[in-house]
Amino acid sequence: MNFNSLEYMLFLPVTLALYYALPGRVRNPFLLAASYFFYMWWEPAYALLMLFSTAVTYGCALAMGPAREGGAHRRRAWLVLCLAVNLAILFFFKYYNFLASSVNSLLGRSSGGLPALDILLPVGISFYTFQALGYTVDVYRGELEPERSFIDYALFVSFFPQLVAGPIERAGNILPQLKKRHRLEIRDLPGSVLLILIGFCKKMVIADNLAVVVNGAFADPSAYTGAQLAFAALSFTFQIYCDFSAYTDIARGSARLFGVSIMENFRAPFFAESIRDFWRRWHISLSGWFRSYVYIPLGGSRVGKGRRIFNLMVVFLLSGLWHGAAWTFVLWGAVHGLYQAVGVLLDPVREKLYKAVPKNAPLVRAVRILFTFTLVCAAFVVFRAESIADAVYILKSAALAPFTGLFPLALGAMGLTRRMLVVVALHVVLLLAYDGLRDKEAFLGRVSSTVWQKYALGLFLIFSILIFGSYGEEVPRQVFVYFQF
Repeated sequence: MNFNSLEYMLFLPVTLALYYALPGRVRNPFLLAASYFFYMWWEPAYALLMLFSTAVTYGCALAMGPAREGGAHRRRAWLVLCLAVNLAILFFFKYYNFLASSVNSLLGRSSGGLPALDILLPVGISFYTFQALGYTVDVYRGELEPERSFIDYALFVSFFPQLVAGPIERAGNILPQLKKRHRLEIRDLPGSVLLILIGFCKKMVIADNLAVVVNGAFADPSAYTGAQLAFAALSFTFQIYCDFSAYTDIARGSARLFGVSIMENFRAPFFAESIRDFWRRWHISLSGWFRSYVYIPLGGSRVGKGRRIFNLMVVFLLSGLWHGAAWTFVLWGAVHGLYQAVGVLLDPVREKLYKAVPKNAPLVRAVRILFTFTLVCAAFVVFRAESIADAVYILKSAALAPFTGLFPLALGAMGLTRRMLVVVALHVVLLLAYDGLRDKEAFLGRVSSTVWQKYALGLFLIFSILIFGSYGEEVPRQVFVYFQF
C-alpha cells in the first residue's frame, strides 16, 4: 500500500480510530494485524517470509538467554545461526540473480551456467531484515534483554509506518514505546498532520515531477545534450532526497498518531560541508546501523590510517550492495568509500589550511557546501544510471558541456514544462529554507500552537499537492524510490 494512495488515506484514519477504541490489552495484536494487512497489500505470500524472519530472530534471541546467563559459545552459536538464516534469505531473494548473471557473464556463458530464477523482490526485505538482525546483535551483546512477548516483537519488526522504507529502527527505542498504553493527544495532531502533508508535498510536487525529467534522460542519455544531462543529474539528486525523506516524514507523522516517536532519518544533507558530514545527515539510520554493527567491530577509527581506510571501504561497499543487486550500486558505494578515504588522507592538509583560513568563515563554508554537493550529485549519477557505461557517458557529457545557463534549454523535450519547472524550483527553495532551520521539530511545534500559522501552512501544502501534484490517469504511477531496496 503506497503512502500516496487513496487506500492509505482510508487505512490510516480507520486503523487509528479502531486502535484507540480498543482496550489496551488488544491494541498491539490489532496493530500487528493491521501492519500485516498493510504489507500484504503488495504480495500476500511474502508476509509469510517476514513472519519466518521474525520467528527466527525472536527464537534465537530467547535461546541466547539473559546476558548474565549462559556460555559465550552457546550465545555465539545462536547468533551465527540467526545471521546465517536471515542473510541467506536476503541473498536468495535479492542477490541470487545478480550473482548468476555476473558469474555467467564472467564465464562467457549465455546458457548452461547458473540459471536465472523468476523471483519477485519482497518489498522492504532489506529494511526489516536489518532491523531484526540489529535487535539480535543487541541481545547478544547484552545491550538488551530478550523480548518475551512475540506480539510486541513482531510489531516492532512490522510496524507499518516504517516497515517498507525505514528508518531502520533500534529495538531499544521502539519496543518500550510499543508497550506503553497511549492516549490520543489532540494537541499533538496538528504537528503530526503537518509532517505528513510536508511528506506528501515533497513526494508529489517535487519528486514525482522531477521523475519525468530523470526517467527520460537516464533511459536514453545519448538523446540529450551535456547540459540537459547535467540538469537531469541535479534533478535526480533532489528527486531521491525528496522521495526518500518524504517517506520518512509520512512514516514519522503516522507513527506519532499512535504515540510512537521514530528517529529522524535526514538532517539537511545538502548543507553538509564534507562527505563525512553528509553521511551524518543522509539515511542516518542505515549509516548508524553500519557504524554499530560493521565499522566499529572492524576497529572503527581507533586503528591506523590504512586500516581505517580499509574499514571505510568495506562499509561503503556493503552499503552500495545493500541498496541494490547491480554493479552500479556497488560502484556508487565504492565512490563514496574513495571520497572518505581521500578525506582521511587529506586531514593533515585541511588542519593546516584551516589555521590560515577559518573553516567557519561564511565564504569558506559556502565553498565547502557547494563542493560537497557537487561530489554527491556526481555519485548519484552512478547510483541512478542503467549501467556503468551510461554513468560514464553522462558524467563525461555533463563535465564537458558549455554551462551557459540551464533555463534556455528546450526542457519541454525532457517532459517538464517551463511552468512546472518554475513551480518545482520554488518548492525546492522553500524546502531548502525549511531544511536550513536548526530545529524543525520546534518550528512545527510553534506553527502547530498558533492557529493562523497552522492553517496557513496546512492550506498551502494541501493546495500545492492538489494543484501541482503529479497524479492522474495520464501520469505514470511513481512508487517510492526506496521500495526497490
